[in-house]
Amino acid sequence: MAKIDTSVRPFNAKDQFGYIFGDMAGSFVNLFVDAYFLTFCTYALGIDAAWMAGLFLVARLWDAINDPIIGTFPDRWKLGKSKDKFTPWIKLFMIPLALSGVLCFAKVPFEGVMLHAYVAFAYIFFGMSYTGTSMPFGAMANVVTVDPVERSKLSRARSVGGGLVGAVALSAVPMVCFDKNENVIPGRFTLLAIIFGILCIVCYVLLCTMTKERVREERSENQKFEYGKVIRAALHNRPLIGVMVATIGSMLTITGSSQTYSYIYKEVYHNTDMIMISTVAAMPFMVVVFPLIPKMVRKYGKRNVILATSALSFGLSLIRMVVYIENVYVYTALNILTLLGQTAFTMLIWALVSDCLDYSEWKTGIRSDGSMYSLYTFSRKIGSTVASTGIAAGLSMVGYVSGANVVQTPEAVRGIYYLCSGIPTLCYALCLIGIGLIFNLDKKTMDEMYAALAAKRAASEQ
Repeated sequence: MAKIDTSVRPFNAKDQFGYIFGDMAGSFVNLFVDAYFLTFCTYALGIDAAWMAGLFLVARLWDAINDPIIGTFPDRWKLGKSKDKFTPWIKLFMIPLALSGVLCFAKVPFEGVMLHAYVAFAYIFFGMSYTGTSMPFGAMANVVTVDPVERSKLSRARSVGGGLVGAVALSAVPMVCFDKNENVIPGRFTLLAIIFGILCIVCYVLLCTMTKERVREERSENQKFEYGKVIRAALHNRPLIGVMVATIGSMLTITGSSQTYSYIYKEVYHNTDMIMISTVAAMPFMVVVFPLIPKMVRKYGKRNVILATSALSFGLSLIRMVVYIENVYVYTALNILTLLGQTAFTMLIWALVSDCLDYSEWKTGIRSDGSMYSLYTFSRKIGSTVASTGIAAGLSMVGYVSGANVVQTPEAVRGIYYLCSGIPTLCYALCLIGIGLIFNLDKKTMDEMYAALAAKRAASEQ
């Protein structure tokens, strides 16, 4: 049974700001690798896209498998002398994560087998290091507060962190790392990786300082952790399964779209400056949407807001996929408008995950935040795996040829357009299926659930 540690200060804005820094920390490395590792390897290192597809498949599947393994660590073992469950694990993995980003963008003097082995090692090391920080960071929200409204604030704060890094930091990459002829500058990628690594560590330190864990899980000394019970509870958790399906779709857009920007703007529109413009233009859009989402949630509920915005974005994505848009500005405008669904989903999904973990405690009495949360992150890794592998394989199938100065065929260019435009359409279809057809927690059920949990916790403290 979870109890509140009254010796810790009450939840306030400091926790939210800390959580923003926490998401910025991981995003500095994760978003940079997701968006440009494939670009760096195919253009700067000359590695074949088909081989990269194989690497992404193997590495991401392994990443998906080790998520539940690493996710059990905080439930099994306690680090340090503090009462905190997740913060010590973030401190343990934050430096390896920063280092992994630098290794991914190093222009190493290797060739042949050695080069491919190095690239594989760097990418797998990155994946495991990111799991080591992102899993405890995400599960941490459940021990910061038990209040649904405060958790929604943490979920919204998390979306701001990644959004800021994407709109500000990543927007600088095309200006810094591409020359006037749209060719990559390998050394600039390495320099940015070092800068982002330092910022990653600084932001994690701010997270651990500002955001406090308050919820302590009571467990007797002779009570053993049983992972089998956690798995069975997850399989009977219909809301969690729905969220996982929707998240696979979401990750197709987050990972897929970021990876394809370099290709569609370089090869289809011959204008890599639009990568920065489209990224920066998305920031004011997010600023406008940010205050509207909570108002919409209060009036319509989290589930209905996600469904409505995803349906609109699905329609816009379908238009972009069916109609070949030759004007780069029209394409970019549509791309920004489709972000409405992704923005709403990103702002609310972490609150929905917390609802799913509470649902497990309500129905089965099993909490295990770290293990249960890691099962959810398994779906995020599956989505990333499908996106990264599918894009690399798709590029190879449409005839894309790796290399710094290769001119692509007209067939390859057209194939790149449809590959990049079809990904968001699939994403929003999966969001509609997961949240609309499988997720079954409406407002009435949630109110009943939280009232029962509050009564249970109050009784245990008497």
